[in-house]
Amino acid sequence: MPATAPALDNLSVNITQEVHVRSSIAATFAALLEEIGPEHQIPDGPSMPLTLEPWPGGRWFRDLGDDNGHFWGHVQAIKRPTLLEITGPLMISAPVVANVQYRLKEVDGGTLVTLRHTMFGPIPEGYSEGMAQGVPHLFERIRRRAEAA
Repeated sequence: MPATAPALDNLSVNITQEVHVRSSIAATFAALLEEIGPEHQIPDGPSMPLTLEPWPGGRWFRDLGDDNGHFWGHVQAIKRPTLLEITGPLMISAPVVANVQYRLKEVDGGTLVTLRHTMFGPIPEGYSEGMAQGVPHLFERIRRRAEAA
């Protein structure tokens, strides 16, 4: 039986979203590191702590203990407090390449956080919708943490 190739619309994801945070850029960047690291939580459920090594080449992964876990990516670029860029397969166990950029900019009344997530490869059905729905949840957690600081 011949193999079938995935449809072209299942080979890429491009998500761009932003949020205004009523807090300093430093507090917002610190909140970002916490929320995608040890305080990471999936939208519809439990906490899912991740380890983020916030330096160039640092790993982003889920440690399940006993040398088990999931590799999500490497820090490609970090310029505190304005940029965090990660590249890797992220949460997908498939031959994909992804790049996620968090750009922070001081604006009147606080900080503007812009996320740009680009992924290419055989992306399983439903993943792009799930990722797009997860970003507002993450942004809300970052906003609450930064504004409480």
